[in-house]
Amino acid sequence: MNTEILGVILMYATVLVLAIPLGLYIGKIFNYENTWLNNIFNPLDKIFFKLGGIDPTVEMNWKQHLVALLTINAFWFIISLFILSNMSWLPLNPDGNPSMSWDLAFNTSVSFVSNTNLQHYSGETGLSYLGQLILMLWQFISAATGIAICAVVFNAMKERTTDKLGNFYSYFVRASTRILLPLAFIGAVILVFNGTPMTFEGKATTTTLEGVEQQISRGPAAAFISIKQLGTNGGGYYGPNSTNPMENPNYFTNMLY
Repeated sequence: MNTEILGVILMYATVLVLAIPLGLYIGKIFNYENTWLNNIFNPLDKIFFKLGGIDPTVEMNWKQHLVALLTINAFWFIISLFILSNMSWLPLNPDGNPSMSWDLAFNTSVSFVSNTNLQHYSGETGLSYLGQLILMLWQFISAATGIAICAVVFNAMKERTTDKLGNFYSYFVRASTRILLPLAFIGAVILVFNGTPMTFEGKATTTTLEGVEQQISRGPAAAFISIKQLGTNGGGYYGPNSTNPMENPNYFTNMLY
C-alpha cells in the first residue's frame, strides 16, 4: 500500500515538475525559436518539404489549414484501409494473421484517424506487424495534426485574425519530429528495458511451470505502446491492453502510463 501511495505522489510530482519546462519547450517549437533538436531535424525537414513540393514559409489562412489537415488524413486513411484489408499476403506477418474484412478495416481506420482508436479486434491475433505499424503511424499522425491545429487556433487568438496563421505542414512536421518522436523514443526505450517486446520475430514458444507448451505473441510492441500513451490514442497492442504483462510489465511502467 505504501508503495502505491508513494507511486501516486511521485506521478503527480513528476507531472508538476515537467509541465513548465515542457510547455516552454513546445512554445519555442511553434514560435520557431532555436532549440538543440533543430540542428538534427532542420536538414530532414528540408528533405520532407522538397519531396512534398511544400514551401513551409508560406502563410496560410484557416481554410487552407483545414484543407491541408483533411488532405493528410485522407491520404493516410486510404493507405491504412489498403494495408488492413490485405495483411494476409503483405510482408511482416510471421504468425500468419488474417486480413481484416473491409468493414472492420474501415471502422478501424476511421477510429484511428479521429484519435478515438475503437478496437473490435485483438491486436496480437487480428493484426500483422505491418498492420500494427500502420496504426502506430496513425498514432503519430492523429496526435500531430491535433497539436498542429491547436497551434493554428492559438496563433489566431493571439493575432486576432483568420489570415496568415503560419503553415500547417510546418506545424505538423515540427510536432512530429520535435515533440512526439523524441518523447516516444524515450518511452519505448524505457519499456524495452523493462521487458516489453520489440522485435519482428514471430510468436515465442515456451513451457509453463505446469509443463504445458504455450505460444507468446511478440512484435514491435514497445514502440506502439509508447506513442499510444503519449498521444492519448487509446487502443492497445494486445487485446487486454495495459493489463497484459507484455504491454505493462511492472509498477514502474504502470506509472509511466
